[in-house]
Amino acid sequence: MKKKILSGMRPSGKLHLGHLFGALNNWIKLQDEYKCFYMVADWHALTTDYANTSEIEENVREMVIDWLASGLDPKKSVIFRQSEITEHAELFLLLGMATPLGWLLRCPTYKEQLREIENKDLHTFGFLGYPVLQAADILLYKANSVPVGEDQLPHLELTREICRRFNNFYGEIFPEPQPILTKSARVPGIDARKMSKSYGNAIALSEEPESIKKKVQQMFTDPKKMRANDPGHPEGCVVFAFHQIYNPDHKTLEDCCKKGQSGCVDCKRALTKMLIDALEPLREKRMKISKDKKLVNDILEDGRIKAGKEASATMKEVRKSVFKARVAEKSNR
Repeated sequence: MKKKILSGMRPSGKLHLGHLFGALNNWIKLQDEYKCFYMVADWHALTTDYANTSEIEENVREMVIDWLASGLDPKKSVIFRQSEITEHAELFLLLGMATPLGWLLRCPTYKEQLREIENKDLHTFGFLGYPVLQAADILLYKANSVPVGEDQLPHLELTREICRRFNNFYGEIFPEPQPILTKSARVPGIDARKMSKSYGNAIALSEEPESIKKKVQQMFTDPKKMRANDPGHPEGCVVFAFHQIYNPDHKTLEDCCKKGQSGCVDCKRALTKMLIDALEPLREKRMKISKDKKLVNDILEDGRIKAGKEASATMKEVRKSVFKARVAEKSNR
């Protein structure tokens, strides 16, 4: 039997290039090697957007369309919505009972987002406890592995710690999930920070050509390269970071930049064309998928049934292990 993988994304709307290179491309490759569960993490969306849920339904649809346009295949993978499998919440509760508070307070993402996201109150139990829900997501399907980048390893290690602690109390219920380290291109936002919709610095997979052009023009470049013939420092330039991804001849460009033989305007113009050409097939597939109004709902319903069977079987085992005395009492009646 194929080993299992669980991964997911919060439905924050249309996906961007950071999602494509950071996760989606790898998800697509893994479909043929593993039994993959890909989750629309709509409960996780509430950890930051609990005050306004009006866009979640539309965001779910838009994100799944992006998944399909990028190459996820519902015939190969189980694509489902987290909130439709209530066992996630039950296991979250039980794991939370045994998770030390200090483990959550040291989580790097918790500290980072408290600093970076200023327009939302994130001092909530839900936001602090989201790593426990994340652990429940993974363990519920007894995932053997989780695809992660190096920056996500601390998050998975927390899941592994929660897994070990729970197994120590109640028996070897869950396999300890192992990381599948994924090497992915670093995709910065147009302002050089991590690409994120929250930061307003992202290029969407469905971005229109005119919008791509405007965003490339806004990209940070080398502040020391004042004129076209000034020697450049491409290693710190956002535009060159994108050339490393899309331009097969980026080494030549790097050399020309360092020697002052190319200017930022020409570099941006070339990048604009490459991005438009690269994203056009995705936009066309997206438009075709969007015309079928039932497709996303049908895929999520099929995923709900398949994921639900796995989740139900796991929770029967968990309940039996956690409430040993009650189970034994009932069996003796």
